[in-house]
Amino acid sequence: MTIAFPMTCQLIIDNSPRSASDGATFDRLHAQEGHPITTGAAATVDDAIAAVESASQAFPAWASTGPTERRRILLKAADLLEERAEEFIATMMAEVSASPDWAGFNVFLTTQVLREAASMASMLLGETMPNDRGVLSMTVRQPAGVVLSMAPWNGAGVLGMRALAYPIVCGNTVVFRASEGSPRTHQMLVEVLIDAGLPAGVANFVTNAPEDSDEVVEAMIKHPAVRRINFTGSTHVGRIIAEKAGRHLKPVLLELGGKAPLVVLDDADVDGAVNAAVFGAFMYQGQICMSTERIVLDEKIADEFIEKFTARVAELKAGDPIEDPSVQIGYVYQPHSGDRINAMIDDALEKGATIAVGDRADRAAHRPTVVDHVKPGMQIYKEETFSPITTIVRVNGFDEAIATANDTEYGLAAAVHGTDSFRTLKAAMAIEAGHVHINGATVQNDANAPYGGMKASGYGRFDGRSVIREFTEEKWITIEDPKQQYAL
Repeated sequence: MTIAFPMTCQLIIDNSPRSASDGATFDRLHAQEGHPITTGAAATVDDAIAAVESASQAFPAWASTGPTERRRILLKAADLLEERAEEFIATMMAEVSASPDWAGFNVFLTTQVLREAASMASMLLGETMPNDRGVLSMTVRQPAGVVLSMAPWNGAGVLGMRALAYPIVCGNTVVFRASEGSPRTHQMLVEVLIDAGLPAGVANFVTNAPEDSDEVVEAMIKHPAVRRINFTGSTHVGRIIAEKAGRHLKPVLLELGGKAPLVVLDDADVDGAVNAAVFGAFMYQGQICMSTERIVLDEKIADEFIEKFTARVAELKAGDPIEDPSVQIGYVYQPHSGDRINAMIDDALEKGATIAVGDRADRAAHRPTVVDHVKPGMQIYKEETFSPITTIVRVNGFDEAIATANDTEYGLAAAVHGTDSFRTLKAAMAIEAGHVHINGATVQNDANAPYGGMKASGYGRFDGRSVIREFTEEKWITIEDPKQQYAL
């Protein structure tokens, strides 16, 4: 599908597209070439407040809307997104240099989220509780109110839609603050919901210039109508969001950065581990929060693994996926990302590491790279790279492998490979991560499974029934005899 550049992106408030109140715009630029890909409306604080107040006004009616109607709208939105899949894929490829495979996978995952959320419409259940007073004691689940949702550019479809669909199915209204890296892709998510019949104000859409983010986001966080906040992004920004929300005593769901280890034990199926590592480390240029950033290898199988792994990595095709759809490794998000990665590579090489395959980055262009003999004390050992680069850490035995996997401030995703099922399960239980996959990849997502992290990777859970707890209030109610006797 051919797209004319730059694409345009407006705010959506009360289901109506509009420009920023002062007419300001910002540009999302091509990562390597620098020309405008999307021109978006740069919301002012007044625009952001208008979006929150629209959501607040829409909340009472939406909160009382029955599960059948909520389910119908979400299922219809999934159908509409599938009908617009070609446009969505082309838009995501253009804005964030996604390969066709990654953009297409996002369509699948996004529709999966919509349909899983739809299935939860009649699952907002309370319970009755026995007591010694003979009264009816029960709990109910009620919508929380206006939810401020913030999603990143890298998984623009699935990460954006989960921030919309789950609060909405729970009866909340949403202000969706899009990423400045994928404004048009994110706008399409709100469009399919509106086209599916979502009432005005239930999902409002805000974009802003990067330099205005702090002011715009803080204005929405502190607005009295906002009762829940969710943010997916870097740990650095997540700490700021949590601090701002904490000052107003507002709950936050945070899914943040990662340094996912893939542990390969001495009895692993090496070919299977290589397949998982190639996918986990290099899908979407390694720009996924659960990308395989450290491959923890038992010395007994290290040489065999590295020989097979580097041969596979060397075959991956890098370039511009818009010009050549067969490209598997596109550009990273920003040109200066290359400088950051090169500094990590240089530091590692100075301290004894070697490059097994690949090279240094050229601005946003970076061939898939493997750095071997990585050890504690190197920047690349501890810092998230978010790039098509992974590291090899060699260990001796099970205990050292687990200790190395846990030697990080992050705790989002992990994987462990081995043929002894008891030992791999023991490893999965011991690794400090929100999800661990035995004989699989670190990059995993299922809309019916709880997703989130530990430690500096955040708290709270998306997906599965866990989201009901995140986006509703649990209230205790009793029905009692008005003639009962009291102690006083």
